[in-house]
Amino acid sequence: MSAAPTSHTPGRRPHRRAAGLLVAVAAVLAGLAVALPARAATAPASAGAPARAVVPAAGAPARQALAVPHAVIVPAAAARLGAGSAVVPGAFPSAFHGAPSDPSGPKKPTSPAGDDSTDVTVTVPGEPSGALQIILLITVLGAAPAILLLCTSFTKIVVVLSLTRSAVGTPSIPPNQVLVGLALFLSLFVMGPTLDAVRTEGVSPYLAGDKSSTQAYRDGTEPLREFMLAHTRDEELALMTKAAGVELPATRDDVELRTLIPAFVVSELRSAFIIGFVVFVPFLVIDLVVSAILMSLGMVMLPPSLISLPFKILLFVLVDGWTLVVTALVGSYH
Repeated sequence: MSAAPTSHTPGRRPHRRAAGLLVAVAAVLAGLAVALPARAATAPASAGAPARAVVPAAGAPARQALAVPHAVIVPAAAARLGAGSAVVPGAFPSAFHGAPSDPSGPKKPTSPAGDDSTDVTVTVPGEPSGALQIILLITVLGAAPAILLLCTSFTKIVVVLSLTRSAVGTPSIPPNQVLVGLALFLSLFVMGPTLDAVRTEGVSPYLAGDKSSTQAYRDGTEPLREFMLAHTRDEELALMTKAAGVELPATRDDVELRTLIPAFVVSELRSAFIIGFVVFVPFLVIDLVVSAILMSLGMVMLPPSLISLPFKILLFVLVDGWTLVVTALVGSYH
């Protein structure tokens, strides 16, 4: 039996040829895709194309940024064909060619040149600053009432004036403000030389920077100390020294201020009461005479002070009582 002859279909040959042609085209394209990037990698950079440096990402470490120091992205010849850009080595500036230097440790401290000895210079304090002067002024103003009452003639004068007002029989005339003002000015008259000595020997040299604070205090209180010693009795000094629990000083100049000030105040009060008694006696006589006259007339219900007051005022004016009292007070300190 003979085989039947194979017959070729004429429509299948064109399809096979088209498939083979497509395979060949695909192979050519694959070869071009491999060859073009390799050629572009070795192509030199264009003369007119600007170079762009490869900058590492912000989060990348510093060593990774230095891994490609010679790479620059430049357009290659294949860019005209749409193949992109190529990385060309050796295009970084020469400033980046050097490797980073090794870190160096801190240097040891060196001793200063010259002599190591220290010189201490002690200077004499000069004029006190403005702030210190203000503080001293505020301190003096705060202590002024106590100094005025305890270390001057103010206490004695104001007590005598008050007793004189009571002796006349006018408890509220003159007013307290008038008596205090008069006593203040009389105290300034009496203490004038002493205050001038305090200013000359203590305050002015200290403000000028000629004396230290300790020396200025010692020299400034000496005139005030002499004034109080001159008007203090020995009995009061002995009493206050015993009350303070200290030994009796050998001389009056050795008395401390803490015992001298209260002794001076007691002596001033004693002198003021003596002067007040002398002022009271004439007015007391007037009261007794007026009371006796009223008793003899049977006017028992009539207050004697109401009748004697005009006679007291008349007597005080006739004898120029205020002048006598002021003269006696100021004269007792000279």
